[in-house]
Amino acid sequence: MTTATQTKCACPSCACAVSPSDAIEKDGKTYCSTACADGHPNGKGCGHAGCDCHK
Repeated sequence: MTTATQTKCACPSCACAVSPSDAIEKDGKTYCSTACADGHPNGKGCGHAGCDCHK
């Protein structure tokens, strides 16, 4: 049996993958950052290179 080591961030516009041990969990969903989990307040992105999820 294979165990998933990463999953896609639950933010619809984010392209990041996150490991369960590093994930931010909110409302039963897994996010790569607090910015994604909080809906990008003040236009703040997740901070990962090459990801434009806050735009």
